[in-house]
Amino acid sequence: MQQSAIIGVDIGTTSTKAVAFGLGGEVLFQQVREYPIISEEPGQAEQEPEQVLQAVLSTLGEVAAWLQQYKYTPEGVSFSSAMHSLMLIDAQDQPLTRCFIWADSRSHACADEIKNSTVGHKIYLQTGTPVHPMSPLPKLCWLRQEQPELFGRAEKFIGIKEYVLFRLFGKYKIDYSVASSMGLFNIFKFEWHQDALQVAGVKPEQLPDPVPPTYTFKGLKPADAELLHLPTGTPFVIGASDGCLANLASHAVRPGEAVVTIGTSGAVRMMASQPATDLKERVFSYILNEDHFVLGGAVNNGGVALRWFRDTFYAAETAEANAKDQDIYELLNDVAETVKPGAEGLLFLPYLLGERAPIWDGSARACFIGANYNHTRAHFLRAVMEGVIFSVNSVVQALEQTVGPVSAIYANGGFSFSELWVQMLADVTGKKVQLTETPEGSAFGAALMGMYALKLLPSLEDAEHMIRVSRIFEPIPQNHQTYAKSYAVYETLYPKLKEGFEQLGKV
Repeated sequence: MQQSAIIGVDIGTTSTKAVAFGLGGEVLFQQVREYPIISEEPGQAEQEPEQVLQAVLSTLGEVAAWLQQYKYTPEGVSFSSAMHSLMLIDAQDQPLTRCFIWADSRSHACADEIKNSTVGHKIYLQTGTPVHPMSPLPKLCWLRQEQPELFGRAEKFIGIKEYVLFRLFGKYKIDYSVASSMGLFNIFKFEWHQDALQVAGVKPEQLPDPVPPTYTFKGLKPADAELLHLPTGTPFVIGASDGCLANLASHAVRPGEAVVTIGTSGAVRMMASQPATDLKERVFSYILNEDHFVLGGAVNNGGVALRWFRDTFYAAETAEANAKDQDIYELLNDVAETVKPGAEGLLFLPYLLGERAPIWDGSARACFIGANYNHTRAHFLRAVMEGVIFSVNSVVQALEQTVGPVSAIYANGGFSFSELWVQMLADVTGKKVQLTETPEGSAFGAALMGMYALKLLPSLEDAEHMIRVSRIFEPIPQNHQTYAKSYAVYETLYPKLKEGFEQLGKV
């Protein structure tokens, strides 16, 4: 019997993943293709757009071929993509540049100039994107200054998903969600923001047409349909950004519901029924669709902080564990558990890679505060884990001050494999934390948006039955009281050290 499926395609920072889902949310088949990040000078982070396009076509084609083989009907294809990408296109619709990704930081001087201006603050309040080198706004200013001849030849300024879909359908469209991460889009009026365009030196007609995440392309060219093993009439839903779709995939779609993801970096994202911006410019405000907005902040230093501590201070133990095929992180958890919550007064500012939310300071440095003669290596380990959670909590608190209380936390990412770390999150925030078994994250969110667009799902809220909560962590009152005292000190440290960090950056 013929069964139905939908394909979610996630165009990520280092790879593209195509996943076929049954209409009940179950994973049927998936394929992944990686591609390199080009970094030939400090701050550079680019990708070859053709490599990304071929990764999309090959993974999508292989997944569709599997569905064809096993007698599934592909109801449609829907997309997720990483935010903040930028590439320049000439009058013949050919790339003038590689694709600049969010990690490219060469526009930091332009970002600082805009951020510290009156117009920069006004732009943030209307676009919801903090002024930072990650976003296209300062990248455009930098390109205009550094490569004016190349900038002048550009007919279009687009991101990687727009490039892929143009190559398939010949139309430059951008979904509201990805547009809202560019620093150029008015999230209250759903249109390009004139002040931001003026700062960037870009005209509205040089940008793709903004459309809802449910916008659907139809009419695959026969050659593409054959390559992709799909009927020419297969609908392609434009979808949304990866961060917003990750919230959808965790079913955090009601106001007050937050998702905490900690992998190498980390993020806190909370759903709201309307956009909101923060006078202190601590959080972003992105669009999922016209009725759902995702507010939050990304932190640079998540699991990377624990990995740094492992490699620097537990190198011998790591080598021994690897030789025995053991998990070094289980050992680190056991060691950290020997230390009481609060690490006996030892605090860690986890800014090893500078920081984004809530301080948005690339000059910030990591440091331990409060060390005394009785502290051991185990105390420093525990302080590192607690410092990451304190950093996440600072974003949670900024969100609560901006849009109201966080009523529920859903957690995922690599840190969720550590019971100790997840319990810390519950204890520090004082909130119940639910671990979600989210199949394939943003690709699943893309599939859900596709089902909604194709009327296979009545509403985004109706996806609840597809999301499974594997475990719930309740805050331990005594630990929460201890952490409240430690966090009260933690949040005073960065403002006092900021000037020193800036001076260290000049040494």
